[in-house]
Amino acid sequence: MIIFGSPRRYLQGPDAIARLGEEVAKLGKTAVLVADAHVLDLVGAKAQASCKAAGIVLTPITFGGEITHAEVERMAGLCGANPPEVVIAAGGGKTIDAGKFLSGKIKAKLATMPTVASNDSPTSHIIVVYDENHKLTGVEKLAGNPDLVLVDTAVIAKAPAALLSAGIGDAIVKRFEVEQCVGVRGNNVFGGRSPLTALALAHACYDTVRADAVAALAAVGRGEPDEALERLVEASVLMSGLAFESGGLSVCHAMTRGLSAVPGPASALHGHQVAYGLLVQLALEGRAPDFIADIRGFFAQVDLPLSLADLGFSGGAAEIATIAELTAQAAHMKHFERPVSALDLVAAIEAVEAAALVKKDAA
Repeated sequence: MIIFGSPRRYLQGPDAIARLGEEVAKLGKTAVLVADAHVLDLVGAKAQASCKAAGIVLTPITFGGEITHAEVERMAGLCGANPPEVVIAAGGGKTIDAGKFLSGKIKAKLATMPTVASNDSPTSHIIVVYDENHKLTGVEKLAGNPDLVLVDTAVIAKAPAALLSAGIGDAIVKRFEVEQCVGVRGNNVFGGRSPLTALALAHACYDTVRADAVAALAAVGRGEPDEALERLVEASVLMSGLAFESGGLSVCHAMTRGLSAVPGPASALHGHQVAYGLLVQLALEGRAPDFIADIRGFFAQVDLPLSLADLGFSGGAAEIATIAELTAQAAHMKHFERPVSALDLVAAIEAVEAAALVKKDAA
């Protein structure tokens, strides 16, 4: 049986935050705004004004910075005996996931409002949980996708370019992961087969990223949204999110298990981790050298990692073995055209590193 899931409503454009109140009013009359201190300073006043105009009582909750079970318990305690009807999660991936976790815990409706386009968390029902040492510990799931996703591209245009680069990385890998999952008739995140719709979205996402990423980064450099940024944000937030949940994941995302366990890469942005994972997946697939060279050339244009060193890695063979061993154990690894061992992964990583070294020597 095929299964396709998605948010109930998606809005995107400059000054979209002005619509927050009227959209949230369709979900409830009381809400909390979960955001870190920086994001509260950035969008808190506008969110409050929009909600007040719509007759919504909005209470801010400052997110502590890491999504742990303890942090979500703390935030739930702040909601009191009469929890709000809506949780609005604003910020980056971890804050949004924290808001998701909170909404599930207090049984509230969920609105996500990304202030960066660094990943596709805003549209999904997946919650990635860490420990106090920032190590990935597991994945939780909401009963459904967010009720509302609201993306203000005027805010995103002023975010650091490195965050958009990470979003480009998270988006571009989906074509290759969904292809693998569909190819082995694996289950998607919802536990069903991948519909053709998800594969089409994954390909559209890839094509849009390749066409618009460079110009979108230039728009962020200017701090002003344009049509290229609008298309890129739609690809990295909406298309990418729909593609991965309904299409399935493979090696690229499995790599986060290993990369998050070693110093350097553990601190890298998720989108940069999975982008490196794509280079490893392409090596495992045995892609033609010209194809890999094209991908690597694009990575260089948009500041995606070409080597472990680009992720902050300074270890050696033992740490690479750790990355490979943990990656080989990840659930997504079964969505690949053949069984992959830790030794296979070490060989693929070594091939990626060798290509980076050749490029460096040539430069």
